[in-house]
Amino acid sequence: DFCSQDLNSGVKPGFPKTVKTNNPEVLKAARHSVEKFNNCTNDIFLFKESHISRALVQVVKGLKYMLEVEISRTICRKNTHACLDHCDFQSNPTLKQTLSCYSEVWVIPWLHSFEVPVLRCH
Repeated sequence: DFCSQDLNSGVKPGFPKTVKTNNPEVLKAARHSVEKFNNCTNDIFLFKESHISRALVQVVKGLKYMLEVEISRTICRKNTHACLDHCDFQSNPTLKQTLSCYSEVWVIPWLHSFEVPVLRCH
């Protein structure tokens, strides 16, 4: 019956669920993480997301995305304020760098608000 199916569905409201890493909203959340990283680092080059290995979303007064993402150094310098979409990754072996990051991005769509309360890269 309906009640037993509902109780045994395995989906619990408010719990994180896996989403596709190529989902447009996941890509947007990853970009906000990279922008925060770029604002916090002293590197002269901008970084950009190079691979999203895992994405979860949780409904909490908006959407909280939990991302495992690799970010890599681009050829664009910070002082040019280039759009990251037009920045290629470094090909120079001495300048190439990729970091693994865990990020949480809180999105409140009706307020057009994005916050990145957690960003850890190594």
